[in-house]
Amino acid sequence: MSLRHLCPSRLRHSLLLGSLLLAGSFQAHAAEEMLRKAVGKGAYEMAYSQQENALWLATSQSRKLDKGGVVYRLDPVSLEITQVIHNDLKPFGAAINNQTDTLWFGNTVNSAVTAIDAKTGEVKGRLVLDERKRSETVRPLQPRELAVDEATNTVYITGIGQESVIWVVDGESVRLKTTITGTGKFSTGLAIDSAAKRLYTTNGDGELITIDTASNKVLSRKTLLDDGKAHFFLNLSLDAAGHRAFITDSKQPEVLVVDLRDGKVLEKVAAPESLAVLFNPTRNEAYVTHRKAGKVSVIDGKTYKVVKTFETPTHPNSLALSADGKTLFVSVKQASSKEKEATAPDDVIRIAL
Repeated sequence: MSLRHLCPSRLRHSLLLGSLLLAGSFQAHAAEEMLRKAVGKGAYEMAYSQQENALWLATSQSRKLDKGGVVYRLDPVSLEITQVIHNDLKPFGAAINNQTDTLWFGNTVNSAVTAIDAKTGEVKGRLVLDERKRSETVRPLQPRELAVDEATNTVYITGIGQESVIWVVDGESVRLKTTITGTGKFSTGLAIDSAAKRLYTTNGDGELITIDTASNKVLSRKTLLDDGKAHFFLNLSLDAAGHRAFITDSKQPEVLVVDLRDGKVLEKVAAPESLAVLFNPTRNEAYVTHRKAGKVSVIDGKTYKVVKTFETPTHPNSLALSADGKTLFVSVKQASSKEKEATAPDDVIRIAL
């Protein structure tokens, strides 16, 4: 029977039922596409392990009330907490060596790095990277980003300051092998191409620096833009096969795509000021967090266009990706300040790509 042959009351009932079914179907799809769970205060970076079927989140907890921090182990499907690892030092940056099943966390305020066994949650070792005491005139360098070379079991850590460095740590002994100096003002971003033996860092001077990991020597430094504007290239993620780097800028509404072979800018992708970036070779996409805008952008690796935007208020922070490239994880911070801390825990979002 067609709708035009139904009586008005039956017609209204049929239309209402249809709209409810459609809404229910949409909500189920939306829930499947994006899941959000509150985890803990002071959420920063994440590490994903296919071997352990787990997602780890570094949290610094309360600045005023908690001396240390917590690493949460999450189920990557449900985002339920499956393990709580308390730390006497606050963890911020995170990375994993899947070959040795070792988690690495940067303890920024203590200028240290901690290694944790991913199976047991036990601390395997700790290293103070800058032993100088903080004073009015001395500012110890602070660890920020970590990158792991699984082929050599080496961990690289940016030490940021007015004159930044990169610490090179032996993953087996948790000892400092060497320090790469001269990486510029606030050298924050870090990414490694293990096969090519190349390490890349970005800094507040607007540079992309290329380092040979065989010799730990700086091979080249390139000022990416000379346009008279203020730039701070915070993070980068590599498309090693395509010889490209996707680089975020916290001061300009664009994401750079750079040719790693000559440092030339291939594209300036229009997007809000950005923080974290992660390239997905499985889908030829790059994901970018926009902390102030409360969004995550998806950039197509062919067209360099933003093809999708996820609303993730309040402050999307860091990114992690499942090994099969089908799931994206986003840490999201609540609004807070030194004067007024957030009262609610920070979140983790799982997005089905």
